[in-house]
Amino acid sequence: MLTITQVSKQFGISPRTLRYYEQIGLLTPSKKEDFAYRVYDPETVSRLRQIIVLRKLRIPLKQAAEILSGGGVSAAIEAFERNLAEIEDEITALSTIRELIKKFIGHLNMGEFTLPDDESLLDVVDALTVSKINFKEEKTMDDLNKASEKLNKLNDKNVRIVYLPPSDVAAYQYEGPDPEDVVNKTMTDFVVKSGLPRVKPDLRLYGFNCPNPSDATGAHGYEMWVTIPEGFGVPAPLVKKHFNGGMYCAHMIPIGAFEEWALLEKWMSESPKYEYNGKGCPSNMFDSLEECLNYVNCYDKPWDNVQLDLLIPIREK
Repeated sequence: MLTITQVSKQFGISPRTLRYYEQIGLLTPSKKEDFAYRVYDPETVSRLRQIIVLRKLRIPLKQAAEILSGGGVSAAIEAFERNLAEIEDEITALSTIRELIKKFIGHLNMGEFTLPDDESLLDVVDALTVSKINFKEEKTMDDLNKASEKLNKLNDKNVRIVYLPPSDVAAYQYEGPDPEDVVNKTMTDFVVKSGLPRVKPDLRLYGFNCPNPSDATGAHGYEMWVTIPEGFGVPAPLVKKHFNGGMYCAHMIPIGAFEEWALLEKWMSESPKYEYNGKGCPSNMFDSLEECLNYVNCYDKPWDNVQLDLLIPIREK
């Protein structure tokens, strides 16, 4: 039996990604008697290897689930053929792009410092199936993000500087197995029963590890905040807090791509203009936050396609 931390290190996958695989039904770790946290038996580890192989073959998670669901050979063939068709489209598009670039280079080598202006050229470019080239494909494992140093680094074009306004929040924290799921269910029940979206349609949802994982078990807690109007009632076990807001660097991810925290932290540490502005306490994730975007439209729905903002407090140097 391996702990979540041991599996994370062995395969180079973040614990958050492993928990996400469990959440969507791809993995089912065990729980030993008198041991509250996940452990991975040889069968589960073997299934994880299969998932990794499929992801390295650029099989989307939904198709990977179909292939591994035991639906039979026909289901697997259909999923692979769909993926193969997309790859063939990419190959065709990239081959055409390669030939065009070669022609451009030849044109420029002849001493012409302008690109060729041919009416038929635009038709060729328009016909390229570049939409099939999934440059922004969701990547939930570190290995899939290391195609090149450039692709593994954020820049000023994909990091935003945002100001989060001060607000009262209803907060709930839980430490134990599956803390994100427990906290999210409690918060959703509060939002639904209180009718909060009707009185505060601009409500926002923040979350963070509290405390962070600190040992081999991966044990941790999670805390969520939902913004509320001034004077709004907050029933137990939730408590009312005040969020001071402030300036943050923000990077948007699809849910599950939590390994990109490392990219945002690297961007901040190398920024010539901004520096970290938290209290430096690891127990509350160093004052960093995860915000569920457009929460008012997804609080009562599955989070399969939710987008999150990763947020680190900063100030100008």
